Amino acid sequence: MDITTMRIVATLASMACFIGIWVWAYRGRNKSRFDEAARLPFEQD
Repeated sequence: MDITTMRIVATLASMACFIGIWVWAYRGRNKSRFDEAARLPFEQD
């Protein structure tokens, strides 16, 4: 395996991770958790 192939594999793996995180963040199932986390700075102790 030469360096170019390793760079291609690393780029594709990074892109797959980015897309996976993006899909996870925008799924409707996580909306309630993210809304709760967004309100945390405004809550009183």
